[in-house]
Amino acid sequence: MLTNTSTSKTRSRLMAAAASIALAGTLGFGAIVTNTWPVMAEAVRIDGPQAPGFADVVQLVSPAVVSVRVKAKVQNTADDGGQMFSGPGFDRLPDNHPLKRFFREFRGDGGELDSGPRFNDRNDRKKRFNRRDRGPRPVSQGSGFFISEDGFLVTNNHVVDGGSEFTVVMDDGQELDASLVGSDPRTDLAVLKVEESRKFVYVDFADDSKVRVGDWVVAVGNPFGLGGTVTAGIISARGRDIGAGPYDDFIQIDAAVNRGNSGGPAFNLNGEVVGINTAIFSPSGGNVGIAFAIPASTAKQVVADLKQNGSVQRGFLGVQIQPVNKDIAESLGLSGEKGALVAQSEPDSPAGKAGIVAGDVITAVDGKDVASPKELSRVISSMDPGKPAQITIWRKGKSEVVSVNLGKLPTADKQAKADTTDDSGTETETLAELGLTLSPNEDGKGLIVTDVDRDSDAAERGIQAGDVIVAVNSKEVSSTAEVSAAMAEASKAGRKAVLMQVTREDASRFVALPVNKS
Repeated sequence: MLTNTSTSKTRSRLMAAAASIALAGTLGFGAIVTNTWPVMAEAVRIDGPQAPGFADVVQLVSPAVVSVRVKAKVQNTADDGGQMFSGPGFDRLPDNHPLKRFFREFRGDGGELDSGPRFNDRNDRKKRFNRRDRGPRPVSQGSGFFISEDGFLVTNNHVVDGGSEFTVVMDDGQELDASLVGSDPRTDLAVLKVEESRKFVYVDFADDSKVRVGDWVVAVGNPFGLGGTVTAGIISARGRDIGAGPYDDFIQIDAAVNRGNSGGPAFNLNGEVVGINTAIFSPSGGNVGIAFAIPASTAKQVVADLKQNGSVQRGFLGVQIQPVNKDIAESLGLSGEKGALVAQSEPDSPAGKAGIVAGDVITAVDGKDVASPKELSRVISSMDPGKPAQITIWRKGKSEVVSVNLGKLPTADKQAKADTTDDSGTETETLAELGLTLSPNEDGKGLIVTDVDRDSDAAERGIQAGDVIVAVNSKEVSSTAEVSAAMAEASKAGRKAVLMQVTREDASRFVALPVNKS
């Protein structure tokens, strides 16, 4: 018979045993197995909107982008076939010295290990060395892209310049030979051609007039030989002039561009080429987020000419020009700082034959305003030689239109020549209001500057002793009295400056000097 005490003890033992069995089952010990697993915490994941990427664009355009490898024949400049390897004290080494034996064997002029024929004649040794030195060597590499299914591709002129053999490497690693169709150093563009029966994936140029600062761009190229590298950024600025040539109008981008990217495309998000990567600004030589691309509009026209003719024919006006600043505009009565001031017109040039002279300001071509000398150069160069152009000029306070039959831009830019004179005149006269001491020129053309007050406006604007003032406000001068008369006439007309035509070392320019400063 169980007492209350024993019953209580039994119940306690049974509960303890049950708890032990349950614990064993939870820990995996014993024979009891349950279907309940411990609940684990899930990794954090946010189902939010995803930012658009560039993968779709890259996938479509990458087959059209190539690496360009260039080889050139490098001639041996050493006088003797082996002397380029000689250093100071080389001849003083013992004949059995390993280093001396090595170079002697390399040159082929004897040695224990040289199994080839012996050449005792110096010219024969030189010929043998040159035979070893013969053959094109790698000189540069860059990027490019196909613009047609039949194998035409675009790159930079500075990538292929001087090359004799060209190889393009496809995005799948396949190497193909190419030939140079034509190049244009002035815009740094070149066209190559791959002769293959297959059809190539190619890309087209965008309408860059619709490109805005802040738009996305994707650069694909071959930086440091790493073909197929893709970077992205935005258009940082337009119309950059970096001093690379007369037609500078670069698009600035901040996509990473490095050495080897030259000639590669910068795409918009439609897979169209908005620019051709050409230059970078970098104190270190690497990317700092400032790169420059040739606009598609410029490239499209030049590339078409290169494909058709192998070269580019440009219109030619035949003038030296300079910007119109505030002082020059004031002295000429122009309403704003616009146009291109003619500093010199070549006598036998299209401009000279049409009557355009130094002191004229070209403000428009075929009715389209010209804002600067750079813009005038681009507009004229884009026109066909022999085509008549209607040139609007500002002359003697009024606007005129002159018809000019454009010539063909010479291969080398011509420089206008101005009269140079001996500055040994003995009679001098000072124009205190200008800070100039002048002397008549011996040939009667112009006045020689013999001294400049260093605190004067003339000195501030760069006039120096030895300069020749040939005209003031488009009127030729040969005496200080004529200069004073021109200044008085300008003052009477309410102008605050006079425009002086100054020559120095065969070059002509215009300088505006203020009058009536009081």
